[in-house]
Amino acid sequence: MGIDWHTRVETNPDVRSGQPTIRGMRVTVKDVLGFLAAGMTADEILADYPYLERDDILAALAYATEALPDHAPA
Repeated sequence: MGIDWHTRVETNPDVRSGQPTIRGMRVTVKDVLGFLAAGMTADEILADYPYLERDDILAALAYATEALPDHAPA
C-alpha cells in the first residue's frame, strides 16, 4: 500500500499560481520531481529543505503516478 498523496498535496490559487504544492508550502510537486530527475536523493532534498518530510517526497511521486495516463497516446 502506497502513501495517500491527498493528505500532502494541495492546490490553492493563491499559492504558486495554483500548482500542486506540498502541504500548502511554496514547494511544488514539480519542484520535487525536478530534484529527483536531476539526480538528488531523498536525503539530499531533505537536507536542503528541512521543512519537508520523506512522506512529502513519496506523495509527490504518488501524485505524479496517478496524474499520468494509463496508456501512451497512439
